[in-house]
Amino acid sequence: MFSRYVLVIVSLVDLLSDFRVSCCDYNCANRTVFSPSRLVVRHGDPTSATCSLCPSCPDDIFDVEKSVGSNVKNGKTITWTVEKMMEWKTTPKCFYTTKTNIQCCTPLNVMVYKTPDLVSISFLNHSGPLFESRNYTLQCEVQNVAPIRSVHVTFFRGQTELGQKRPLSKPQEKPVTEVFSLSISTTEEDDGAQYWCQVKLELGPDGPQTPPMVASKHVIATVHYKPKQLVPSPPDVITLTQGDLLELDCTAVGNPSPSYTWTSLAEGVPPSNSSILTIQSVASGHEGLYTCSVSNDMGTNTVMFRVHVKPYILPYIVVAAVVVIACLMGGAFFLYKRSKQHKAVPTAEM
Repeated sequence: MFSRYVLVIVSLVDLLSDFRVSCCDYNCANRTVFSPSRLVVRHGDPTSATCSLCPSCPDDIFDVEKSVGSNVKNGKTITWTVEKMMEWKTTPKCFYTTKTNIQCCTPLNVMVYKTPDLVSISFLNHSGPLFESRNYTLQCEVQNVAPIRSVHVTFFRGQTELGQKRPLSKPQEKPVTEVFSLSISTTEEDDGAQYWCQVKLELGPDGPQTPPMVASKHVIATVHYKPKQLVPSPPDVITLTQGDLLELDCTAVGNPSPSYTWTSLAEGVPPSNSSILTIQSVASGHEGLYTCSVSNDMGTNTVMFRVHVKPYILPYIVVAAVVVIACLMGGAFFLYKRSKQHKAVPTAEM
């Protein structure tokens, strides 16, 4: 008989320990208080919170309803502890029952987070080199992250921020994989650029002081573009003097590397595939129009040089000096001849 009473008492204790809130009133004038009021915990880490009963509230039925962890009651406080948070969604409720059998509840907001297993970046539906002046889509894949609503993705080219993306509002608490996209337009300046993306979990003021961040590896872009001149455009006419050095420069940059073809060359000037055409000493026959064609798979750029060659004219001072010298030499020759004639005349006898 005694054993039956013991069994009944044990069963009643088990029932009370597993008591669950049937109907919560969240608008009671006197409420229990959780400290902290919000928990942010990494999946697999320990966590705890303390619920305090208001001084005037009855403590006959005062407890924390939970789906995980354990409670330790100490007077008008209850400490809820989880040694290893393995659930993705849990909302403990601290409650008490009034004398009129109203259950006054205070929920604890618990956010369980997990950093991504992997963050990767790629170009959507594209492999190989890119082409200038075309639109492409960068995609950043974030694998197994939680909660997805806290994810903030930033796209970069080198250290330049290209744009930010947030997920659509989702109630999902468990880890998910999602792809974020950003459209870009390429130019020749993007050749060799490093694209990457960074994922940051924005967990609010109750989260870690430094938000968890995971970055992708870099993808180096190869952009094909038509040749672009590296030197300024030549003047309308390049004027030289006979004997001067002539250098015509049409150096360009392009991807793939460009080739050079010179046409309309003057007679005697050999064909050239160099970016610079050189004539050591120009003559009047070198005057004319020179055309440089710079080509690769993306297109051709043509540069034209019009060369004018002036005859060589001695400077005035040189001409004057020649005249003076000629005059001096002529005068000296005249005097010399006179002196020779004077010596040749015989002297009359006295």
